[in-house]
Amino acid sequence: MTDWTDPETFGAALDRADVREKGNYFEDFDEGEHIEHTPGLRLTRHGNEQWMSQTLNHDPAYWRPDAANTRGFDKPPIHPDYLLACVMGPSVEDLSEKGGYFLGRDDVQYHEHGVAPGTQLRVESTVTATQISSSRPAYGIVTWESKGIDANSGEVLVSYERTNMIPRREQAATDGGDSRATDDSPDSSDRTADSVVDLPETFLTPKGTAFEHFQEALDRAAGQDATVAYQHERGRTMDDVMVATLPLATLNTARQHHNAAAMADSPSSEPVAYGDVTRSVALGHARSDEQTYHELRYEDERFHDFVTAGDTVFGFTHVVDADGDRGPPRAGAVTFEHVAFTGDRRPVYSGTRTALIDRTRD
Repeated sequence: MTDWTDPETFGAALDRADVREKGNYFEDFDEGEHIEHTPGLRLTRHGNEQWMSQTLNHDPAYWRPDAANTRGFDKPPIHPDYLLACVMGPSVEDLSEKGGYFLGRDDVQYHEHGVAPGTQLRVESTVTATQISSSRPAYGIVTWESKGIDANSGEVLVSYERTNMIPRREQAATDGGDSRATDDSPDSSDRTADSVVDLPETFLTPKGTAFEHFQEALDRAAGQDATVAYQHERGRTMDDVMVATLPLATLNTARQHHNAAAMADSPSSEPVAYGDVTRSVALGHARSDEQTYHELRYEDERFHDFVTAGDTVFGFTHVVDADGDRGPPRAGAVTFEHVAFTGDRRPVYSGTRTALIDRTRD
């Protein structure tokens, strides 16, 4: 009888045994293909509060019934960052578990204002584009449109388009002449060290946290060499909970976040933080300096560098626009550019966000 636990015997067995692989290669995706992701989450209050507490998202409307009532909710709803992560997580096994850079996400839209705890979530994706990479022939680039759907009502809760580099089964032979080729890369090293610095002379900070304060700051900046941009004081150091626990709790099976052995020979040499965790931390810092009423949409979200355990994530905000005619009487729309950066001043995430910000109330 074979003793499978004898070290020499077991080592020989591993050398002979095939690996039953998980995830899909670039060649497995066809444009127009529709994918129903088998796993789905029930959005729980515990998961919601764990996500919010760890990422410093402390908006009381998502914690306290009395604050929720002032926003028109019967009880505290699911936080939009947690909802987005719970849609992304179940899609990973089918779409990006093989690895490859998360290049970015566009057109993030929240279709329901206030999703209730207990909602059963169903996730589906459609392949919208595939292309080879002229700079990284071992990878292809795939774009999907994903939707998070209320499994009971069939209503779409959130939708977005995301793009990933995906390993190929066989390295492509590229000469840069294919019209579908791209040299997109998330590496910060691609930016030249002597790039031109073109910044306004003056940086202005809003005097408060309400819509009028952002609008007034933009008015002050108009007509002069000035912009409305500022840093947020808080920082959050990544730990094992942030790097591994939060993504696993959303059914994100990407080995990059929890498998140290698989990451040992990677550029980071260790597990890296889930992009949506880094993003949520930066947005949590920003929201602490706003009277956020409702999230509207996100565009041009990009991830620029690795974040690993021990890195501290900070936030920077540039105010782009304030539209007082958009939204209910109590709020106006403000568009921000947010940047997450680490303690050594590396930008790691950026995105454009539009949110309704409460007006001052007497």
